[in-house]
Amino acid sequence: MSSRSLLSRFLVLSSAASPRASRSLNSRRIGLALRSYAPLRCKCTTSVSESEVSDGTSTPNTKKRVVSGVQPTGSVHLGNYLGAIKNWISLQDSYETLFFIVDLHAITLPYEAPDLAKSTRSTAALYLACGVDTSKASVFVQSHVRAHVELMWLLSSATPLGWLNRMIQFKEKSRKAGDENVGVALLTYPVLMASDILLYQSDLVPVGEDQKQHLELTRELAERINYLYGGRKWKKLGGRKGSIFKVPEALIPPTGARVMSLTDGLSKMSKSAPSDLSRINLLDPKDVIANKIKRCKTDSFPGLEFDNPERPECSNLLSIYQLVTGKTKEEVALECQNMSWGSFKLILTDALVDHLHPIQVQYQEITSDPGYLDSVLSEGAKKASEIADTTLNNVYQAMGFLQRQKT
Repeated sequence: MSSRSLLSRFLVLSSAASPRASRSLNSRRIGLALRSYAPLRCKCTTSVSESEVSDGTSTPNTKKRVVSGVQPTGSVHLGNYLGAIKNWISLQDSYETLFFIVDLHAITLPYEAPDLAKSTRSTAALYLACGVDTSKASVFVQSHVRAHVELMWLLSSATPLGWLNRMIQFKEKSRKAGDENVGVALLTYPVLMASDILLYQSDLVPVGEDQKQHLELTRELAERINYLYGGRKWKKLGGRKGSIFKVPEALIPPTGARVMSLTDGLSKMSKSAPSDLSRINLLDPKDVIANKIKRCKTDSFPGLEFDNPERPECSNLLSIYQLVTGKTKEEVALECQNMSWGSFKLILTDALVDHLHPIQVQYQEITSDPGYLDSVLSEGAKKASEIADTTLNNVYQAMGFLQRQKT
């Protein structure tokens, strides 16, 4: 996953990865219809102590909140799935979860405008096909909640330029593209990422190791805004006396945070890699998967093993096999220690095909009914906006803006 999608990297790996293939499209429609008549939860601001966040969205009895998302550019691949989406299935049972398609991040590098909406719908459908349950999680499109952009501008006013210039991923991408081809958004997208997180008063953010720097920037921004505008200063303007933002913590998965390229075991699997042979896309048919595994990079060492620094491709392929089969690392190591590459590639191909088939079936079912997907995204954006608007209004108030009168 690209660095701009946070959103792309997560927690507890479920041992059974196949989505709920047995759930029918009709039952999803019925569930959505019933939920649409349920009363919305109040997100009213309440009085809290100075150490608490004054948005009224968290109490000792509520679940902690997790937000994350994936970019809609390119095809969703195995790295996005195993490093992020698959783990959401576990998260949604234990946390209040909001999963969104980060389409605003998708335009920071050159893209084809006609493909953006199509890719956004496809990514949303894959969320559901992979097992995201809309009765437990809100699924929406980032640009459908306009508070993301508004909060980004407010945060930008308090973000030192030096903080952005030190971002490693910006340096790498701008060096490759050249100054004349780099838009300002590539520099400032970490502020949008911070907006994505802070807008929902997130407790935890699922991130991969390569995203820790961006989350640290988010934490620093939250603390900076709280210091500049929160507490007693905010109270003098008519607000509460607490912090404006929660300072979120990282939620890093124990395994599977980084799935590497099939052509280079030292590079992360990425949508932007020039060769499609470097990744397994979730919608790749069986023959394409078989061809990619057959041609993936290996080595000449005997047997197969984890964690040998001289064999990064071997560790990566074994890890993929472990994750899609649900076996333990020890079980895979014992099973494969004396295998040849030829034998292992066959069982890896079969495991991938078996794992992805139910996702592909669900995806075709979901995309066959565009109205259903539109309803899911509309309901998700509505629920997200309830939280986002409360946060945004508090920030406007704390920063001294004239409050808009309700009509």
